[in-house]
Amino acid sequence: MTTMEKFQAGIERFLVPIAAKLNSQRHICAVRDSFILTFPLTMAGSLMVLLNFVFLSPDGFVAKLLKLESIIPNFAEYQNIFSPVLRGSADILAIFIVFLVARNLAKTLKADDLLTGLTAVSVYFIIYPDYVGVDNVNHLTTKFLGSQGLFVAIIVGLVVGELMAILSKSEKLEIKMPEQVPPAVARSFKVLIPIILITLSFSIINFLIKKVAPGGLHEWVYTVLQSPLTKLGQNVGSVIVLAFICQILWAMGIHGPNTIAAVRDTMFAEAVNSNVLYAAQHGTAWGAPFPVTFNGLFDAFGAYGGSGATLGLVIALILFSKAKDQKSIAKLSLAPGIFNINEMVIFGLPIILNPIYIIPFVLAPIVNIIIGYSATCIFKIIPPVAYGVPWTTPGPLIPFLGTGGNVLALLIGVLCLAVSVLIYAPFVIAAGKASQVDDDNSEKDTTEGLA
Repeated sequence: MTTMEKFQAGIERFLVPIAAKLNSQRHICAVRDSFILTFPLTMAGSLMVLLNFVFLSPDGFVAKLLKLESIIPNFAEYQNIFSPVLRGSADILAIFIVFLVARNLAKTLKADDLLTGLTAVSVYFIIYPDYVGVDNVNHLTTKFLGSQGLFVAIIVGLVVGELMAILSKSEKLEIKMPEQVPPAVARSFKVLIPIILITLSFSIINFLIKKVAPGGLHEWVYTVLQSPLTKLGQNVGSVIVLAFICQILWAMGIHGPNTIAAVRDTMFAEAVNSNVLYAAQHGTAWGAPFPVTFNGLFDAFGAYGGSGATLGLVIALILFSKAKDQKSIAKLSLAPGIFNINEMVIFGLPIILNPIYIIPFVLAPIVNIIIGYSATCIFKIIPPVAYGVPWTTPGPLIPFLGTGGNVLALLIGVLCLAVSVLIYAPFVIAAGKASQVDDDNSEKDTTEGLA
């Protein structure tokens, strides 16, 4: 047996049983299925991002390549046509998730799923940051309506789902209406007291939390996740740690890049600007003063297809997966993935809370960061990535353009993509077998039920 076969056997021996067990756990199922249900909306938003930033932005890769700005005057204004799609998808993703998590969990627990979902949305806004007054007009911040609010949304959805299932089954809390009362009215009154108790309880909890953390639960969670990052220094270890945290956050359903953005930008802004000025003055990236930056390693070598180097996952799925649903998602995700847009894979596969894919999702970027760092700083066979490159630039072209057109940097980029595919491949095969086990169990249950 070869080393790869032994590794594959190990994955199957340890991860497949764990995945099968976790996939039947009700809380994980509720969260997983919620992200799957939002997949069409996140896909629509992703496609609009692809269109706006690749084709309609003056800085976009295709726009620059075809010089569209000189052909179509003011063509960037057409972005305004498609931008609102994001407001109806990714920008309010937390609201979808809090509703669906609570609803899915209530379904599993045989509670009123619709009213549970609505109660979860109510609770989410009960604990939401206070209105901000501007010119005698109250405004609600949108900061936690999208990806940055997902962690709290998941917690609220799970807690409300459990509480509604428990309280609504108590006959002492049930208001029974006469038979002549319309079903919709009777349904509402049946869970009226549980809803009042839950919303009141969260209102009290929110009041107490604000005594300790004036920004509320959302700000507190956000701050607690970010504050440990502030002590990291500007070195390759910092990049690896930030990349690791970014991937772990994504795996828990939190938008990793957005969460670490403030710390990351503070740590590396001066270095990035200094490299750009150096390249502008000297006409070359060789000798740039800061060869290690987050953008110059993570984006240039470790994020092809987006966070998690998921372009490698997409290719591995197309080449090796025997799960038809996963292969279909991969084919749909290929075009956006080329331009580093991967919400369809993260939320559609999904990667979030997926015990098999979390490991390569974290590992692939780190391995590629080390490859890029070795080529740049240890062996010094390519210059640092000093030129600014749009984030939607296809993977291996980022180090090529970022180094000023160094061909060897392009080859290193292709190598990183190949390494990503190899890292994901055994996990893709294992996921396919785990999916087959689930299908076989479902067929067995159906057969036994018919019998």
